[in-house]
Amino acid sequence: MPQDPSRRERDLILSPNEHAFILDETKGNIVNYVGPHKTSLANTDQPVVFNTATKRFDRCILEQAIQAFAIAPEGWYVVLKNPAKDGRPPTPGTANSLPLLDVGRKVNIPGPVSFAPWPGQMVRVFQGHHLRSNQYLIVRIYDEEAAKANWGKAVIKPAIIGESSPTQPEEESLDLTMGKLIVIKGTAVSFYIPPTGIEVVPDDNNEYIREAVTLERLEYCTLLDEDGNKRYIKGPDVVFPRPTEIFLEKGGSRKFKAIELNEISGLYIKVIAPYKEGDKEYKVGEELFITGKDQMIYFPIPEHAIVRYGDKEVNYAVAIPAGEARYVLDRLSGQITLKRGPAILLPDPRKEVIVRRVIEPKLIELWFPGNLEALEYNRKLLEITKKEKGEFVIDHDVKRLLKAEVMIDSNLEASKPRSEFVGDAFARKQTFSKPRTITLDTKYEGAVAVNIWTGYAVQVVSRTGKRKVIVGPKTYLLEYDEILESMELSTSTPKSDIKLLKTVYLRVLHNKVSDIIEAETKDLCGVKISVSYRINFEGDPVKWFNVENYIKFLTDHMRSRLRHEVRKYPIEEFYLNAIKIVRDNVLGISTEAGKRSGTLFEENNMRIYDVEILDVIIQDDGLSDLLIEAQHDIVQQNIEIAAEKRKLEIIQQKEEIKQKIAIAESATKSLEINLKIEEVQKSMNLQLSQIEAKGQFQKKELETKLSEQSAIDAISKAEIEREKSKNDLELNLAKEQMIQRVEELKAHVEAVVNKASAISPQLIAALQAFSDKALAEKMAETMAPLSIIGGKSITEVFAQLVKGTVIDKVLSGQNS
Repeated sequence: MPQDPSRRERDLILSPNEHAFILDETKGNIVNYVGPHKTSLANTDQPVVFNTATKRFDRCILEQAIQAFAIAPEGWYVVLKNPAKDGRPPTPGTANSLPLLDVGRKVNIPGPVSFAPWPGQMVRVFQGHHLRSNQYLIVRIYDEEAAKANWGKAVIKPAIIGESSPTQPEEESLDLTMGKLIVIKGTAVSFYIPPTGIEVVPDDNNEYIREAVTLERLEYCTLLDEDGNKRYIKGPDVVFPRPTEIFLEKGGSRKFKAIELNEISGLYIKVIAPYKEGDKEYKVGEELFITGKDQMIYFPIPEHAIVRYGDKEVNYAVAIPAGEARYVLDRLSGQITLKRGPAILLPDPRKEVIVRRVIEPKLIELWFPGNLEALEYNRKLLEITKKEKGEFVIDHDVKRLLKAEVMIDSNLEASKPRSEFVGDAFARKQTFSKPRTITLDTKYEGAVAVNIWTGYAVQVVSRTGKRKVIVGPKTYLLEYDEILESMELSTSTPKSDIKLLKTVYLRVLHNKVSDIIEAETKDLCGVKISVSYRINFEGDPVKWFNVENYIKFLTDHMRSRLRHEVRKYPIEEFYLNAIKIVRDNVLGISTEAGKRSGTLFEENNMRIYDVEILDVIIQDDGLSDLLIEAQHDIVQQNIEIAAEKRKLEIIQQKEEIKQKIAIAESATKSLEINLKIEEVQKSMNLQLSQIEAKGQFQKKELETKLSEQSAIDAISKAEIEREKSKNDLELNLAKEQMIQRVEELKAHVEAVVNKASAISPQLIAALQAFSDKALAEKMAETMAPLSIIGGKSITEVFAQLVKGTVIDKVLSGQNS
């Protein structure tokens, strides 16, 4: 059932570890009731609590007055202000009257501990400070005597296992003066509870444990002391600041990478404190330029201060491509020199500065006509000059003020903070990595370059008065004090000084100048001659620019010469021979080789090597009409004569064609007859060859038979000899028979011999004659058509064909 509210307010019931402050309003005493305890409060008893901010007791209701003990477990500690002089806490389970307090003092009580504080005491419970090797504490001496008395009572656990005693400075070696700050390093102490007289100082974020700086190789940090001195620590190391030092931060980071240098980069250093390095001493105010040749890795030292231009610490070299250059100002002498490429230029900032040349807009329009980009760039340089209020435009100032860089995606990704593993690892990309490339865009960063085209020349003049002529094709880099000399040329036709063209480029090859010349002939007739001169500049180039307006100089001189020449001829003669007269006067008489010398101007080595007569106009219209009419008549007559000549040529050509046709037809007929004769002769020759071959065959056949008879005789003789030998062997047996047989053989032989003798040469001749007679009959039959065609007898034709042959002899024999 619910309790009575009045009873609840007047009955004080305390559990263990609870206490309450009760004010006796009649006496002003405050009693500390400590549980477990129960009591009934009188009407004059008022529950109160101690306000640590105002240091006063505030009235409250009973529930608010009940508070818990101050409890510090193992590894924690209690900071108690205004401790009791006897050091005893209130007794649990009773009402404790307020003892004398040591007001204004503070003690540290390490746990485990549990007690009820006395009225007027202030209690704060802290966890003991666990330190890693890269953490530290800063403690302050707030009670010198207590600190000296309790220095050895600090709860300390050494960081190195096996160490016999806490690693902290001995009391005698420390200055435990009031307010003294001491650093407790995590490399020596892993757990720390301060003793009485010492307190842990929180940082700006109210954190007690502070982070040291862990440096890797090629890293460093900067410590700034309260006296203004800096200290630079190189890695690898764990850096603990001194009590009066702080870490300098930049961009939220307290550690920085060492500056990497190479042969094309360097640092501009100012010595701010004297020091000695090796055998060399450096004084305050000296300036150094340290490049990669001197030191590849640079760590700052307290005696050095880096001189920055803008936000860049490292001075990098400038690539000068071939055909380009940079203006370099000597800060000591004021002289500006031209550094030409190809080169890698690393200027020494102590005495060298790369500058850019500012050109006036009028000169830009003159040197680079139509180049709006160059005009806009020089306008910006002029603005920078006015803004910086300097005599020169420094290169890095231009880059800083005209900076318009585009960030590459890969660089953006690299600049983002990453949370991945940052230890040793191998990361292999799955895509192709493009090789590192450098893009050189030095269009307006270098010296002023003038590109002289083929056939042109410019004159360069320095402020010292030196002159030189540059002939194209060539690219010329202007020195800082050099300009291009300009000239003003006459324009329009005829040429005059009313409208002049200002330029710096002189056309020295195949230049073309047009003009109109007004002159009078011998009979006072006015003419206008339109001419176009072709000009070359030759010889010494220095003389080319001796005449400022060479066009006016040329046209004035040639007008005078041609007017004088035209004055020698009447109008009709001049009108008909104007081109020859003008060309001979301007270019000279043509030589046998067809060459002309032209007109040379020795003042500037200008030569007219050709001239074109574009038009000749007679100013008197009436005379012009008469000349034109006369010319028309002459032209008409010439046309008629030309027509008659063309008619004669046509008739001659036609007759020649007819003659050629007749000759061709006659030749064709003759060729046909000759072909037929050749055909017949070939046929006759064929037949004669066949007849002759047949006779030869028969003759050979007879000769063969005759030669066979000789062979038969030889065979017979051989047989006879064999028979004779045989018979001789058988002679003894049948001698009589042999004699008879011999007689028979003799008779047989005689008969054979008689037969052979009957075949005489006359018989052979008779047979041959018979064969030739047959051949002649066959030939007569074949030659009948030929005798008809030739109008001769067959005998004459045949005799002519077989003349000198065997047949001819036969025929001759018959005729005889």
